[in-house]
Amino acid sequence: MATALNKAVKEKKQANFYAPRFWATWLGLGLLWLLHLLPYRLQIWLGRQLGKVFRLINPYRRLVVQTNLSLCFPGLDEHAREQLYRRSFESLGISMVEESTSMWASDRFCERHSHIEGLQHIEQAQQQGKGVLLLSGHFCSVDFAGRLLSRKFPVCFTYQELRNPLTHHILMKARAKFAHRIIHRHNIRGFIKALKDGEAVWYAPDQSQQRKNSVYAPFFGIQANTLSATTRLAKMTGAAVLPFAIRRLPDAKGYKLTIQPALEDFPGEDEVADATRFNALIESQIRENPEQYLWIHRRFKKRPAGEARLYPPKPRRKKRKARRIRRKTRAKRKLERKQEKSRR
Repeated sequence: MATALNKAVKEKKQANFYAPRFWATWLGLGLLWLLHLLPYRLQIWLGRQLGKVFRLINPYRRLVVQTNLSLCFPGLDEHAREQLYRRSFESLGISMVEESTSMWASDRFCERHSHIEGLQHIEQAQQQGKGVLLLSGHFCSVDFAGRLLSRKFPVCFTYQELRNPLTHHILMKARAKFAHRIIHRHNIRGFIKALKDGEAVWYAPDQSQQRKNSVYAPFFGIQANTLSATTRLAKMTGAAVLPFAIRRLPDAKGYKLTIQPALEDFPGEDEVADATRFNALIESQIRENPEQYLWIHRRFKKRPAGEARLYPPKPRRKKRKARRIRRKTRAKRKLERKQEKSRR
């Protein structure tokens, strides 16, 4: 946690967060903070409306979700798939509001809206001197679920840098309040240390990864690039691997977190067989509440050699590219001026 916080502080020093380019971000964060003050039912309703707006203004992510649902649920008729498509964006919008509650909601609010089952499985593993890998997928409520889980026992979370340094700084600062430790997703040594110390680490291997640290395993019947580090971490540390399911309950009744018993005969000798096993576990969780999965991610982006891409090409962001060019130009001119002064 200290390393992550030090990095966030360093980023804050490097970037002037009060510069004009961050004003829109500050406005957005202020509005996000206000959302956690609203009644929970109103938060859910606003989240659904936010999801509808996001669907309308983001044509590329619409294509990604439609492609994912067509690949994963080929048996659904057109009407049922359209309904699932719309509900998935509404769930995504709710998750944006949940980001506010995960960062700023009171402990009383979290206690009132959480239902956690299976804590005894974590306690049993830790009593045996083992670390715990909580294996789950990227569901929409994942950040808020982490906040709820951390109220019951110390848990380590993973992170990756966000493009916006201000948003990254605020998010890291908020997570540090309830996370026992924050580990960068590529920091294998950090994972090993935490697990060898008998700590619990939330871990999600269900996004497309670098080929050198992954294998291809079936996911909804399609070969998907899957992180293989789960097997290696379990072998190196002797950690117990516990499937962990997250579900947002209907009618604004809160959240149900289910921790299942440790996987038996895991890890095995074959990384592909292990990856197939936990892909099947995540798939079974998704089928229970398909609209709550993060379908906007290009899960099948990387393909085995010789296979055609499954998603349309990502549109170029001309404005962002232009801003990058302007920043580089300004930096170059600044460097030239410094060099000119030094010559004098």
